[in-house]
Amino acid sequence: MQTVFPELVKALEKGEACVLATVVRVKGSTPQKPGARLLVRQDGSGVGTLGGGCVEGDIWAAARTALKEVRPPWATPYQLNEELAAQDGLVCGGTMYFLIEPLRPGNPFPGLARQVVSATAGGPPVALGSLVKAPQGSSLPLGTLLLIRADGGTEGSLGDLTLDQTAAGRAQRLFGHGGCECIVTTEGAELYVEAFITPPTVVLCGGGHISRALAPLAKRVGFRVQVIDDRPEFANREQFPEADEVLVSPYDLGLQQLHINANTFIVIATRGHRFDDLATETAARSAARYVGLVGSKRKTILIFRQLLERGIPMERLQQVRAPVGLDIGARTPEEIALSIMAEIVMVRLGGGGSPMKLSDALFRKLLPNREPSLARG
Repeated sequence: MQTVFPELVKALEKGEACVLATVVRVKGSTPQKPGARLLVRQDGSGVGTLGGGCVEGDIWAAARTALKEVRPPWATPYQLNEELAAQDGLVCGGTMYFLIEPLRPGNPFPGLARQVVSATAGGPPVALGSLVKAPQGSSLPLGTLLLIRADGGTEGSLGDLTLDQTAAGRAQRLFGHGGCECIVTTEGAELYVEAFITPPTVVLCGGGHISRALAPLAKRVGFRVQVIDDRPEFANREQFPEADEVLVSPYDLGLQQLHINANTFIVIATRGHRFDDLATETAARSAARYVGLVGSKRKTILIFRQLLERGIPMERLQQVRAPVGLDIGARTPEEIALSIMAEIVMVRLGGGGSPMKLSDALFRKLLPNREPSLARG
């Protein structure tokens, strides 16, 4: 997504037509999730991905045909059946729903896309609402866009005041959850609403072994990384070459310097109880979506008691992940980092953290036990 919108703006500003294909909904197991995009330029080249294989090839072919014609946006499902699985090795078996939008110079999309680019680069959050299914009997065209700002302002329209209000209301909820996407069904219509805010950021308070193991892992899964430590020999580029920002600062002052929002995930792993206490208090008072504290249950209880006395609400303390991470039996710094990063991804994407293996009941239903017959001699 981060490369699609800038390239879309460039193409239209150069006077070139293009086609934008967006995954707006999925059912079952699919190679990509809502929000995945493919931009097909006038010369046939593309940016982004819909998951590869026949899915992407067919949508790409449809986009190139649309570049030669003048047609309005359209929505289409794509079922991943067994035949496609055999061809591509995509053993998914789900259905993907696409919104395909031919865009030509003069379209208002570039102005909206510039605001999306600004939001993902650290500017004010915005959301886009699109009409992907019109109410029965309605003449509202698909692909109409509404841009929603975090302050409640809007630009454009879906063609109906009620639809605009519904999309705007859902966007405000998405802003509070760090940016996401969803399908909203209302009055027989389907709206695709997606929020865009700064990229997810992991803030590491402490420059020790766990943070050094966490930083490259967070970077690999698409997070920005910021590091704070009050010791220059621990907070430097040699220790954290992948970090986007390294601050040599007391933990409380360092956190106050950063732009912390609902897409910020703070991990506290300092060198001592006193510093953990200070960093946890500052983090808990921030707008961070996730605050995790490395340490024992005993240390957690001691720090929480102190923070309650300083006025941190019980509800906020209950949101702090302490001890931090998922229970995978981690022991080494690298294993602990994996445990923490798994929990962060779970919180960001709304996962449950439970195993995805087939349940015993489903296993028995689908694969009935067949006792081998004993050979008779």
